[in-house]
Formats: sequence, C-alpha cells, structure tokens
Amino acid sequence: MKNVLKIKKILETLKDRYPDVKTQLEHQTPFQLLIATIMSAQCTDNQVNKVTRVLFEKYPDPETLSRASLEDIKKIIYSTGFYNNKAKNIKACALAVFKEHNSVVPQDLNLLVKLPGVGRKTANVVLSAAFGYQTIVVDTHVLRISKRLGLTCETDPVKVEHDLMKIIPEPCWNDLSLQLIYFGRQICDARKPLCSDCPLFDVCLAKGK
Repeated sequence: MKNVLKIKKILETLKDRYPDVKTQLEHQTPFQLLIATIMSAQCTDNQVNKVTRVLFEKYPDPETLSRASLEDIKKIIYSTGFYNNKAKNIKACALAVFKEHNSVVPQDLNLLVKLPGVGRKTANVVLSAAFGYQTIVVDTHVLRISKRLGLTCETDPVKVEHDLMKIIPEPCWNDLSLQLIYFGRQICDARKPLCSDCPLFDVCLAKGK
C-alpha cells in the first residue's frame, strides 16, 4: 500500500473509531491543565483527576499554588507517584507563571518548556487542549503505535513528532495524538496487542510483535 493511501486509511479508521476526542484531564483554566499534565507523568488520568479536584479547590491559580507549602502539596498529590519531585516542580512552575508571566500561561512552546517540570510533551498538550493550536503530542502510546504502523523509524520523541508532522496533514495533528492514545489503551497494548481486533492490522508492520 502506498504511503499516502496508508496514511489516509489510518486517519479515516481512527476518526471513525474515535470521532470526538479531547484530553481526559479535568481543568477549568490553562494553568490547571498545565499542572495536571505535569502531575500525569506515570500516573493515570483518573487518578490525576481525583487529586486535582482537591488541589485546585484549595489552590486554584498560580498565586495561591505558588504560596502553598511544599509539604501540603506533597500530601495532596502523594497518590500520583514521584510526589517529591512533582511537588517541587508544581510549586516552582506556579511561582514562575505568577512572577514571570503575570499568572498567564504563555502560548509559546519555547516559553513553556522553560517552566519547571515542563517538557515538550507537556507544552504541546497545553498548546493543543488549552489554546487550540495544532500539535502532535508524543507519549508512549503515540511512540509505540507510530513505529508499529511504520510512520517513523525513530525512538526519540522529538524526532517522532517531527516525522509525523511531515506526513500528517496539520488539521489532523491534535486529533491523531489523542486517537492514538485511545487506540493504545484499548487495542494496541505494549505487551499484549489485540491484533485479532485491530482495524489497522493490514497496515501494521509489527503484526503482533
């Protein structure tokens, strides 16, 4: 199958299966999404949502969160794992947004990645879900499935992001990232992919590996 036809099939299949996709992280503001995304590292969205309901009830904005005690933040986010490092980054990020950006989350990738605890993936999530920019978020699901489908040969997330940007139409970027995440959770599991149920099996290079 020629590459352009393969990509068309992938996009149409995923769109048909997941027609309406959005981040599962609950938030009221771009800042809350930023903090929730930092917290989501190696933690489920459901668990993050349980924690942020408590955290944002008490500290809803950059100013209040920047003034929270580190110990209280740790206590609240403990169940998300790696809470010591996350708490330090969350407090430092809140302070940076409050002091350096007047409590307004910047809509610029280069500025976002300078915030404590914010890498390219987190920045792209915020730009996409909070501000509507077309970005490709490369998490473990996107990385794994992109390789299995032969959309990239790279293992570095940034290189994978750039590979996908070259071959995927820009209006599809946001949805594709989320569709691949949903698909990875439901079908294309890292250890036990459900190949017999996979609608993309015929264009997959891994074939159950």
